Amino acid sequence: MIKKFCLVLLAFVALNIEAQEGTTSPYSFYGIGSLKFKGTTENISMGGLSIYTDSIHMNLRNPASYGGSNLKVYNEEGRPIKFTVGGSHSNTKLETSTTSQDASASTFDYLAMAMPIGKLGIGFGLMPFTSVGYNLQALNDDDLLTNRYSGEGGVNKAFFGAGYQLTKNLSIGVDASYNFGNIQNSVIEFLYNADDELLQYQSKEFNRSDISGLNFNFGMTFTPMITQKLQLTTAFTLTPKSELTSKNQRTISTIVINPTTGQDFPVNEIPEDLESRGLKTTVLTLPAKMAFGVGIGQPRKWFIGGEYTALKTSQFSNPIFSIENATFEDASEIAIGGFVIPQYTSFNKYWKRMVYRAGVRFEKTGLKINNETINEFGISFGVGIPVGRVFSNANLGFEVGQRGTTKQNLIQENFIKFQISLSLNDRWFEKRKFN
Repeated sequence: MIKKFCLVLLAFVALNIEAQEGTTSPYSFYGIGSLKFKGTTENISMGGLSIYTDSIHMNLRNPASYGGSNLKVYNEEGRPIKFTVGGSHSNTKLETSTTSQDASASTFDYLAMAMPIGKLGIGFGLMPFTSVGYNLQALNDDDLLTNRYSGEGGVNKAFFGAGYQLTKNLSIGVDASYNFGNIQNSVIEFLYNADDELLQYQSKEFNRSDISGLNFNFGMTFTPMITQKLQLTTAFTLTPKSELTSKNQRTISTIVINPTTGQDFPVNEIPEDLESRGLKTTVLTLPAKMAFGVGIGQPRKWFIGGEYTALKTSQFSNPIFSIENATFEDASEIAIGGFVIPQYTSFNKYWKRMVYRAGVRFEKTGLKINNETINEFGISFGVGIPVGRVFSNANLGFEVGQRGTTKQNLIQENFIKFQISLSLNDRWFEKRKFN
């Protein structure tokens, strides 16, 4: 099992190195990028629903899922150690009112491990939190290029959490996350003479912010049986408002541009004195987040539920960047989804043991540009394929959706996203039955 896990880790690290940008969204220009992690492949395949927990999958959005009781299949002596790793590939069509362009990105999404210690459980891992990746151009009324914007980077999250089962049906948990990363963006201003001919020299502004800081997430799950077969599932998570430290630098350059390749070369560079303006080190406010969900189902048979998430995006602040046409308002999301397993005990018909998932989500992103609220919508499907001897499985997910609008000269994203993950389970420290 460990050898397999190491091979999977190396494969996804290679994938992450190959994919330099985790997003192609122009909306990653705002704030600290587009929110990257929205759950595991299993969550996203159910519309982003994260209230369901079981003994063989990790729920990285609710730390209460790490706690639990021993399993009958293990003679009430333990629970499996769980590994999970996931990645995705997206194809996006970027549309304006007059034109369109295709873009794609492949990225590593998460790597995590959970270990049981009686009714206590601990989990830790690594995932991208936000991602920046855009290349935009602005034209004037004469269709002349006036500005070129580009950006890359993002914020990653390393987390450690613990969950504890207070009673048979009630578990609580908390995790702490260290956020780190950098965001780089630049803007080139193009100048012309009276005959609309491009001047030899242009100006470029380059910004880099190195970001770090802690935040916490608290979770609770309550899963009573309401009849002999039906189980009620409720879950709650709360992430309080937190602050990140941003160490900033800005350089103003005079550049020349290769007319064939479009590559720019600096003629001279002048670092801007951010210290005197109080912008060398700034504090970013991460908004508070609350999620509550409820669902019903028959264990190991089927489940359906809904979840509401509220994010106080209006609390976000970034002192070093001020964008006139963009503001942040409170965000929210509604997710509805579930799964069905035809017959999990079937051994002669493989497809009956597979998990079939589906869901839908509606999201108000909290970003408002040119007085237009940026919304997102997605429909998702997925399947869990059993592998190995100890409840391990491969998970495939597919989501089609839309973000943004073509109104007010904005961009609409029509995307198709493919996810793949492995949920690997193993037993350590087994008690010897015979000497």
